[in-house]
Amino acid sequence: QVQLVESGGGLVQPGGSLKLSCAASGLTFSAYTMGWYRQAPGKKREFVADATKGGGLNIADSVKARFTISRPNDGDVVVLQMNNLTPEDTAVYYCKAEEVASVGWNDYWGQGTQVTVSS
Repeated sequence: QVQLVESGGGLVQPGGSLKLSCAASGLTFSAYTMGWYRQAPGKKREFVADATKGGGLNIADSVKARFTISRPNDGDVVVLQMNNLTPEDTAVYYCKAEEVASVGWNDYWGQGTQVTVSS
């Protein structure tokens, strides 16, 4: 079974930092793209950042100045460094892995980890 294990969420004060990690296992092949999405109460799920095999990186404009994405050794682990957090960053953050299949793609999602930014 494919599993995406997320860690690093929690409660932080405004201006603080968190580092989210996601490790994928059980894939037939290594993930082509791994990244993060988030969903706040009453809002749709939105893209945050991802990293594609070979070094490609994408970060949403809304967080580009404060977040960074990395993929150590180009493996099936992705790390989201979140700095200068604001209450607007409060959401459930979901890890996503995309795997190439014989025809098309397979997408997998983590359980989600809560990030709360509050005084």
